[in-house]
Amino acid sequence: MKIIQPFGQNWTLRREGVDDIAVVIPHDAMISETRSADAAGGYHSSYFPGGRYLYEKRWVAEVEPGHTLSVHFEGVYGATEVSLNGQLVGESVSPYREFSVPLTSALRPGEENLLEVRVDNTLTPNSRWYTGSGVYRPVSLISAPETRFAFDGVRIRTLSTQDRARLCVEVDVDGPLSDAASVRISLRDGDSVLLEHVGVIGSNIVEAPGARLWSAEDPFLYTAEIELVEDGRILDRFTQRVGIRTVEVDATHGLRINGQTVLLRGACVHHDNGPLGAATFRAAEFRRIRILKENGFNAIRSSHNPLSRDMTDACDELGMYVMDELSDVWFAPKTAHDLSARFEDLWPDDARSLVAKVRNHPSVIMYSIGNEIAESGTTAGIDAARRISSFVRELDTDRPTTLAVNFLLNVMASQGKSVFSTEKKAPVRKSSAATSTMANVISNRIGRITQFISGLPIADKSTRDVFPAVDVAGYNYAWSRYKKDARNYPSRVVVGSESMSGDIVSIWPLVKELPNVIGDFMWTGWDYLGEAGIGTWAYGSESGSITKPFPQLTAGCGAIDITGVPGAPMLLARAVWGELDAPAIAVRPMDRSGQKVRRMAWRPSDAVASWAWRGSEGKRAEIEVYSSDDEVELLINGRSLGRRRAGVRAGFVTRFRVPYEAGEITAVGYCGNIETSRSTLKSASDTSLALVAESSWVESDGSDVAFVNVEIRDHNGVIEMLDDDNVAIEIVGPAELVGFASAAPSSTESFTDDEHTTWRGRALAVIRGTGAPGTIVLTATSTRHGTVSLQLQATATATSLASVR
Repeated sequence: MKIIQPFGQNWTLRREGVDDIAVVIPHDAMISETRSADAAGGYHSSYFPGGRYLYEKRWVAEVEPGHTLSVHFEGVYGATEVSLNGQLVGESVSPYREFSVPLTSALRPGEENLLEVRVDNTLTPNSRWYTGSGVYRPVSLISAPETRFAFDGVRIRTLSTQDRARLCVEVDVDGPLSDAASVRISLRDGDSVLLEHVGVIGSNIVEAPGARLWSAEDPFLYTAEIELVEDGRILDRFTQRVGIRTVEVDATHGLRINGQTVLLRGACVHHDNGPLGAATFRAAEFRRIRILKENGFNAIRSSHNPLSRDMTDACDELGMYVMDELSDVWFAPKTAHDLSARFEDLWPDDARSLVAKVRNHPSVIMYSIGNEIAESGTTAGIDAARRISSFVRELDTDRPTTLAVNFLLNVMASQGKSVFSTEKKAPVRKSSAATSTMANVISNRIGRITQFISGLPIADKSTRDVFPAVDVAGYNYAWSRYKKDARNYPSRVVVGSESMSGDIVSIWPLVKELPNVIGDFMWTGWDYLGEAGIGTWAYGSESGSITKPFPQLTAGCGAIDITGVPGAPMLLARAVWGELDAPAIAVRPMDRSGQKVRRMAWRPSDAVASWAWRGSEGKRAEIEVYSSDDEVELLINGRSLGRRRAGVRAGFVTRFRVPYEAGEITAVGYCGNIETSRSTLKSASDTSLALVAESSWVESDGSDVAFVNVEIRDHNGVIEMLDDDNVAIEIVGPAELVGFASAAPSSTESFTDDEHTTWRGRALAVIRGTGAPGTIVLTATSTRHGTVSLQLQATATATSLASVR
């Protein structure tokens, strides 16, 4: 049988002018580079440079008789060459496409072999956001017999869920087979068998009476096992967790999952994992999806590249709908060194890789064939949309396609203009009175400008011919067209593929009112590295341009920050969705009180859910209360400041201005003059350093990570906003620190150092097991808040990847 084993241990990373280091894959080489104001990637890459990297692995290759070996890469960022014992055996240039490299031609069975992976990511900017460099997603060693299931060659489709579920199991086999060969198909829930069937190589229709269906609300999964059998011998076995569900879209009923209409409360997410850079760890992907779901999202859009396998698994297991996206560019460049010039050659294999990887995953309900493709308003672009969409439909007939269109960009393209810079180096933004004023105007009003232009007749003209190429029309920043287009194009199904988070107040009533509008995806659900500062509010003399100068680090537009802490945009969305159990209080940063502010369109508020602002007594506090109640009352230390309008009539946020005083602040919600709920924030008393582990263990094999929250807080757990401290981490035991960061929007500190300064009282440490079970002691020492330790356990890995693809 085919055996798939993790192959991420015991690699060496070599860089010119730097000592060799031992690394474990997945590994992001860019996150360890030194940031600088003159980095070619500029604000696109958060001022990280690219580079050339050589990954080496030596191992003794044990090959079973009749088997061949290959190495499978889930993602390498940069032009890649793979060599074995000095012989070139594989290449790749597409950074999000999976690829396998056969090793047989150069392999030395039973002897030590040298595998080298050369990655060149020197030409930047090649993306509009932080990408990472190197072997950033997992790598596996595959031992396969001559006859076996093709890689990703088993497809399990749900044909119908009415009365009894009908499934189609399609099997693709590599290698010779006799006519007597068959497949044994089973679906199980633990020891309970849902179905068993003996079928043929090819297509098999099976029924599953009494099947429990999958949805984001009830993410129930079965274990599918398909065996390839010949003359009583099992040649190969495929095992995967699968869900049974159907997807339908039309303008009358919208999006239906298993026949039930669903509205998508969506988050756009980039692929970086904050403190880990672009490195893809299963635990990190599961953590992001868990936190997103806890905050009310039921869908994500993979902006703007295919999801990792681990994140797709997380969406299946935890319940999250997915719009999986092919690419950010087609033929027209958006940065100097992107792959637009090679797109025509690359996209078919990129699309095959995308579809083959996710087609058994119930969470993936839609494919996006591109993002903000301005040329989609041209004849060539419309033809490309038809070809790509048709190609994807041939690969997968069960899921709709969409294209995320920015109406403003299409209008500009129709006039022969582009908003994107293709300079060899990202421009350094110089400030003057005139440019600063213009930047401030654009930063604040870009949303209104976009909506205005999107509503013009020329915007309709530059988009109407491309939307018939896809099943769902993706509208980026064009919600003002929803009602008009519902009348003018009654059969058009629309999704808000990208929207500013502050516009949720206007958008969500339209989603609920118009059956052809199936949901909204905010930019962004989770903050990210790159596009530095597009959502970060500027104070005093700070730059008010849309993108910010070095050392700006994060985009600043996430409803949840890079460490997993939700902010005011998240509270607003939850209030609009009706997901808040009580009024939610947030306070504009007290250390910025009284300063001139330049707001950014991609962030409706920078308020923080805290009343712990030491040293701010007497300063003006700007308080925001998010609620769907009719009214809210605010009390400070028991004194009422009165009731004010809330809910729909107030845009779901009620504002108060008062002098700050320590103590507690309470918001009370009322509907029909009856109290519905209340919530309280308190100031912090004496603070000290605290460590809070999100799990008590980490798998020891190096593939797993654990998260530890570092906090400056009092004995009641109240985190102080204005008492940040430098913290050093030391680990004793079988683990290492692989990421240590805060959500500070601007910083010169490195995520790979063992010291970091908290921001708003928080930082996040990420640790990884180093190969042996045992006790891990993590000690944090601060400059002013003492020292604290905690213990975790490194446990032997119980999971295996064997025979799952």
